[in-house]
Amino acid sequence: MITIHTVEELRRECEQARMSGRTVGLVPTMGFFHAGHRSLMQAARAATDLVVVTLFVNPTQFGPNEDLAAYPRDLDRDSDAARDENVDVLFVPTVEEMYPEGAPLTTVHVDRLTTGLCGASRPVHFDGVTTVVAKLFSMVGRCSAYFGRKDFQQLAVIQQMTRDLNLPVDVVGCPLVREPDGVAMSSRNAYLEPEEREAARVLSESLRAVADAVVGGERDTATVEGIVRERVGREPRVALEYAEVRDARTLVPRTELDGTVVLALAAAVGRARLLDNVVLTIRGSHVDVDLGVRTGGRGTPAVP
Repeated sequence: MITIHTVEELRRECEQARMSGRTVGLVPTMGFFHAGHRSLMQAARAATDLVVVTLFVNPTQFGPNEDLAAYPRDLDRDSDAARDENVDVLFVPTVEEMYPEGAPLTTVHVDRLTTGLCGASRPVHFDGVTTVVAKLFSMVGRCSAYFGRKDFQQLAVIQQMTRDLNLPVDVVGCPLVREPDGVAMSSRNAYLEPEEREAARVLSESLRAVADAVVGGERDTATVEGIVRERVGREPRVALEYAEVRDARTLVPRTELDGTVVLALAAAVGRARLLDNVVLTIRGSHVDVDLGVRTGGRGTPAVP
């Protein structure tokens, strides 16, 4: 594995790979790798020839009172993890390399999909995400890019941006990865005190209860959203921000459950803001449930 720091080096590595007939897999991250990040690297490794992982804590997607300064960072640990996953290129740019003229005058905005859910409380977040991802796609060029489904809204927004701008990138959504007890993997889990970490289990448990209700025949959106609010409300250490059913592709709110929908939630647990979701595909009486995959404890999950 080579570690590079400049856009020029990144472009050269990717262009040379394509010129030699190799495919490029891109995994954009903000670092502090966990099994979820590793699963994206594994998916890229299985499907492409040159695996590029980018590690950049992007300041433009953090609001004024958010955790940019406190966001967990450990480059040595992350480098070891990427090397273990047979990554070819680790791109670690500085803020000055990514934004040489300071805050960009040009930004990328995806309308409608960024309203509501996380967009309601983080008004600058998605423009920061889409702008930095568009920059990375421009730097890397034609590739397959791998994103986890834990942040379902972010994945939908990036897929929409890529379609709208005809970018030469295949955006691949990969399974949400959970701890053995069901808690969704997140770099921000590092903020949790032991009792908060235990309390965070209520999020995935409430989604499992929703899945059970839908499999049992429940089709009313307000009812399943209420299941989450009631269950999370029993846990005093967890403050639910939202729990909403949306269309899985358009993110339009749904009043009835049919086709493919996502129930997405966000909650504050101590200093951490955590996300989780369940994807439900309903065809008559048949229901497919996607709650992601769990690790076996120390290992990483297999990704199809």
